[in-house]
Amino acid sequence: MKNLFITVVLFLISSMSIACPTCEKAQPKIFRGITHGAGPDSNWDYLIIGCTAIIVLYCGYITVSRLIKPNEMNKEHIKNAFLN
Repeated sequence: MKNLFITVVLFLISSMSIACPTCEKAQPKIFRGITHGAGPDSNWDYLIIGCTAIIVLYCGYITVSRLIKPNEMNKEHIKNAFLN
């Protein structure tokens, strides 16, 4: 039952992320078929998207690394309660 639920959720998420034909025509070649709405207006938009992606990936990496190895020796620390 759990596997079925996960499969259905992943299918719904993937089907919602595909762009419609109208939006696909408005997008530049690199984003065609994966995003909705108007495409980037200038090269600054690509720079902003790139910087944002780098920040998000870095924050995700730091979050996961601190959850896996919290570097706290106190056994009553909140991170250890979460991991146990």
